[in-house]
Amino acid sequence: MIAINNLTFEIGSRALYDEANWHIKPGEKIGLIGANGTGKTTLLKIIVGDYTPTSGTISMAKDLTMGYLNQDLLSYSSDKNILHVAMEAFERQNQLHDEIETLLQKLETDYTEDLLHKLSDKQHEFEVLDGYNIEYKAHEILAGLGFTEADTHRKLSEFSGGWRMRVMLAKILLQAPDILLLDEPTNHLDLPSIQWLEDYLKAFEGAIVIVSHDRWFLDKVINRTVESRKGKLTVYAGNYTFYLEEKAQREEIQRGEFKNQQSKIKQEERLIERFRAKASKAKMAQSRIKMLDKMERVDDVDDDNPSVNFRFRFSRQSGRHVVTLDNITKKYPSIDILTHAEAVIEKGDKIALIGANGKGKSTLLRIIAGADKDFTGKAETGHNVTQTFFAQHQLEALHLENTALQELQSFAPKHTETELRTILGSFLFTGDDVFKKIKVLSGGEKSRVALAKALTADANFLVLDEPTNHLDIASVNILIQALQQFEGTFIVVSHDRYFLDNVANKIWFIEDHQIKQYPGTYKEFDEWFAKRKLEPKTVAPVPQPKKEEKKEPVAVKPHSDNKSQQLKKLNHDLVKMEEQIADLEKTIKQLEEQLASDKLYTDAKKAKEVNDSYQLKQLALKELQAKWEDLAEHILELEA
Repeated sequence: MIAINNLTFEIGSRALYDEANWHIKPGEKIGLIGANGTGKTTLLKIIVGDYTPTSGTISMAKDLTMGYLNQDLLSYSSDKNILHVAMEAFERQNQLHDEIETLLQKLETDYTEDLLHKLSDKQHEFEVLDGYNIEYKAHEILAGLGFTEADTHRKLSEFSGGWRMRVMLAKILLQAPDILLLDEPTNHLDLPSIQWLEDYLKAFEGAIVIVSHDRWFLDKVINRTVESRKGKLTVYAGNYTFYLEEKAQREEIQRGEFKNQQSKIKQEERLIERFRAKASKAKMAQSRIKMLDKMERVDDVDDDNPSVNFRFRFSRQSGRHVVTLDNITKKYPSIDILTHAEAVIEKGDKIALIGANGKGKSTLLRIIAGADKDFTGKAETGHNVTQTFFAQHQLEALHLENTALQELQSFAPKHTETELRTILGSFLFTGDDVFKKIKVLSGGEKSRVALAKALTADANFLVLDEPTNHLDIASVNILIQALQQFEGTFIVVSHDRYFLDNVANKIWFIEDHQIKQYPGTYKEFDEWFAKRKLEPKTVAPVPQPKKEEKKEPVAVKPHSDNKSQQLKKLNHDLVKMEEQIADLEKTIKQLEEQLASDKLYTDAKKAKEVNDSYQLKQLALKELQAKWEDLAEHILELEA
C-alpha cells in the first residue's frame, strides 16, 4: 500500500530520520508512537507530500486516496453551515447533484431524448455512488461526534477551534479514503465522542495510522504499533499494551547481550594487557586488538521511562469532610446544570469527574474550587483544607519572561533550588531545559510547568481540570505517578481513560442534574455503565453515600458513660495500632531489601512470592495508617 524505504529527513544538521523503513499494508490499524520531537507528525506530512525527504523513497499506488487530520485544521473557518462543510467530502456526488438539478430545469423547456439520456446516466451514477444517502451519513457522523440536529444548521465560524476540528474529522471520515492519517484525533473530543470514534475506526475497512497520547484509545483501535525512536521505525505486531510487553522483553535480551559483551571485552582487554608486555605474544595482542575494533557493539538499554523521584508534601492534614455541597442549583440562560444537588468529598478521595462536554463538569469544578459563586445552595470547605486549582487558562498566567526554574521559585520559595530542579526533572525538564524562558516553550511544556507549580503548592486538596491536555504518554505517566503517591485528596476532569483508571478510586458523573457517584475505578465504572445502557431495568443503581454517614474505625460500646474510661480504651487501641504499624514497616523494609537483591530474580517463583507479599503489606500499612488517623481524630474530638 505504502512503502517507505531508506527514508532520511534532516532538519538543519539533525537527522530526524536516518534510513528508516516501513511498509503499511491494506487494512492495518497502526499506532505511530514515540517521544515528543521524534518526528511523528513530520512523518505524516512526508507521507502526504507536505514535506520532501532528504533521501529515500515513498512508494504508493497512484489512485490511493488519503484522509489526513492534522492540528493545522484548527484554524480553518467558513461561513457555510457545518452540514454543508461535512458534505464537501462527497465531491463527485455533489457535482452530479448540481448537474442533475440543471438537467431537470432544462427539461422543463427543452424535452429531448438527448437530455433524458444524460439525466438517466447522471442519476444512475449518483445512485451507484449512494448519493441519496449522503446527507443521512453526514448527519449520522456529526451526531456521533457530539453535534445536535440544531448545530448542523449553524455556521462553522460560530464554533470554537475544537468543535471545528470535529467537523473536519467528520468530513475526512465521510470521504472513506483508502488510508486515514490521524494526528491526535481525540484531542478535542469528550468521552462519548471518543468511544463513538473507537467503534467507527474498528469497523473501518481501510488502513489507519494514528498518532495519539491516549493509551486506552490506541489499545481499543490498533493492531500494529510503530515506534519512532533514534531516527528509526520499529514495528510491533500488536496494540500499545502488546508493544510495552514486547519492548520490555526485547530490552531484557539486549541488556543481557550488552552485559555479556562488556564482560567479554574486559576479559579481552586484560589478556591484551598481559600479552603486550611479552615480545613473544605481541602479535597475538595485536590480533586481539583488531578483533575488538571490528566487534559490532551492543548498546546498553536507554531508560525511556522517567519516574517521579520526589514526594509531594503538605504541612497540615485536612479534616474528614473536605468539601460539602448542599442543595446546589446552577443554571445558565439556556441550560440547567445542577438542581438541588448534594455531594461530599471526603479526606483521601481520589475522584474522577466524567461525562460529555456541556454537562457541567468544569462548572462543578469551579464551584468546588470557589471560583464560581453564581449559584444557590452551599459549598462549604472543611477544616484545615488547603487547595490548589489547575485549569488550562492558568497556562496564560505563567510569567513569560521567567525561566521554568524561576517560575517555580517565585511560587514555592520554601523549596530549595535542588528540590525544584528535581521536580522539573520529573516533568522532563533536564539539564539546561530549566533555564528556558516560558515564552519559548511549547504548549505541552507550558502545561508541565503549570502542573509542577500546582503540585508544589502546600495543598492537601487538588482540583484539576484537564491536566492531561498537551501531554505526551511519558508526561501522562509522570502525572500518574505523582498523583498515586499524593497523600491528600483530589478531584480531576480528564478524557484520558488510562490516566483516570490509574489515579481514581471514585467516579462522579452528572445525570438528571444530580451528582451521581460510583465507588470504584474507571474500568469498573465503564463495565457497569455499559451494562446499564443495555439493560437499564435489570442493573441496580449505584448506591449513593449518605450525607452524614460516618464510618468509625473502632466501635465504641454504647453503654459506656464514663468518658475517661472511654478515652483510656481508645488510647490503648491507638498504641496497639502504632505497634502494628511499626511491625509492618519493619517487615516492608526487609521485603524491600530482598527485592533489591539480584539473587532473588534467579528464582521466578520466589521473586513473585516476595513481590506479592510486599504489595499486600503495603496495602495493609496504608489501611492501618488511615484507621490510626481516624482514631486519633476521634480521640481529639472527645478530648475537646
